[in-house]
Amino acid sequence: MAMNRKIESNLEVINSSHGMRVAIIGASGYGGIQTVRLLCDHPHFQITYLGGMSSAGMRWNEICPFLPLPDNPLIHRPEPKNIAEVADFVVLSLPNGIACQLVPELLKLNLRVVDLSADYRYRSLDHWKHIYNHEAQGLDRSDDTLCSEAVYGIPEWNPTEISNARLVASPGCFPTASLLPLLPFLKQGLIENEGLIVDAKSGTSGGGRKAKENLLFAECSESISPYSVLGHRHTSEIEQIATQVSGHEIQLQFTPHLVPMVRGILSTVYARLRDPGLTAEDCSTVLSAVYRHEPTIDILPVGTYPSTKWVKQTNKALLSLQVDNRNGRIVLMTVIDNLVKGQAGQGIQSLNLMAGFAGETGLPLLTYYP
Repeated sequence: MAMNRKIESNLEVINSSHGMRVAIIGASGYGGIQTVRLLCDHPHFQITYLGGMSSAGMRWNEICPFLPLPDNPLIHRPEPKNIAEVADFVVLSLPNGIACQLVPELLKLNLRVVDLSADYRYRSLDHWKHIYNHEAQGLDRSDDTLCSEAVYGIPEWNPTEISNARLVASPGCFPTASLLPLLPFLKQGLIENEGLIVDAKSGTSGGGRKAKENLLFAECSESISPYSVLGHRHTSEIEQIATQVSGHEIQLQFTPHLVPMVRGILSTVYARLRDPGLTAEDCSTVLSAVYRHEPTIDILPVGTYPSTKWVKQTNKALLSLQVDNRNGRIVLMTVIDNLVKGQAGQGIQSLNLMAGFAGETGLPLLTYYP
C-alpha cells in the first residue's frame, strides 16, 4: 500500500484538470509521448500513471525534457493492480506482443483499454500468430475470446461499438489512411473487389523511436524507397476490414515507401469503378455524404490533391479523388499525421467515445503551416 500511495503522490499533479483518470503505458515511445502531449491539453482526462518497460525507474523529465510534466513523475514498470488503483482507462503504446500480456488482467480489474499495438486487431488469434509469427514465438497467448471481443477502432465507422467497448484495438497508420477513402466505395458496391492497389508513403517516425539502421539520417535522407513489397503486415489488416465492410473476400496489393520526412502518410488507392460513367464529382459526393458529420475528415474539391504538411500535428484526415474515364478507374488519396490520426490521436478519439464525449474532443484539427 505504501508503494501505491507513492504512485499517487508522484502522479496526481501531472495534469491539474479534474476528470477521468488515464494511465499511459509505453509512455516514452513516439506513440506514448504523443498521447501524453495530447492529454495534457484535454478538458476531461487526467493523466494519473505513466508506465514503461525499458524506461521503468526513470523520471519523465529526464527522458522528455522537451515536454516537462509537473513533479517530474516516475515511470513505473506496469503492474495492473497498481494501475487499477489510480486509473479508469489505460492507453497501451507498446511493441507488438507486449500489450496482450497486460490486457487480460487489466480487464479483470474493470479497466477499459485502448491498445495502439496490433495485438487485438485480428478477430482470430491464429490469424495474429500467423502474421506476427516472430512476436508470437515463445509467447503463451490463450486470449482468443478477447481477440473476438476487441473493437477495431475506426471512430468514423463504428462509434457505437467503440463507446460500449472494454477493449479497443486502434488501427495502424497505413490501414487508417487506406481504409478511410476506400470503405465508402466498398460498402456501396461502387468499385470492383478485385484489382485493388494501395501505394502508401510514410515518414520515418512510423518506424518508432528505437534506433534502426535504415532510419538513420545518412541512410534515408535525399532518398525514397519501397519496403516489404510483398507481405507487409498491414496488408492483411486492411484486407480484414475491407472484407468485413464489403461482405466479400478482398485481396489487394499494398506497397509502402519510406520518405525522408518525420511525420505524415500519403496513401493512394487505385480501383476500378463498376459504372465507368461515374464522374469525379459523383464520387466526391459519395465521400462527402458518408463523412458529412465527421469533423476529423475533410473532403477536398476535385482537382485539389492533399499534402502531408496540411495535416501535420493534427487529428485530421484529408481525402481527395480523381476519376480516369479513359479506363474507368478511380484514384483515392488520403493524408494523415501518422503519429496523431494514425496512432495517438485516433486512440484518444476512441477514448473520448468510451467516456461519453464527442470523438474530436480535445484533439487538434488545425495545422501550423508551414
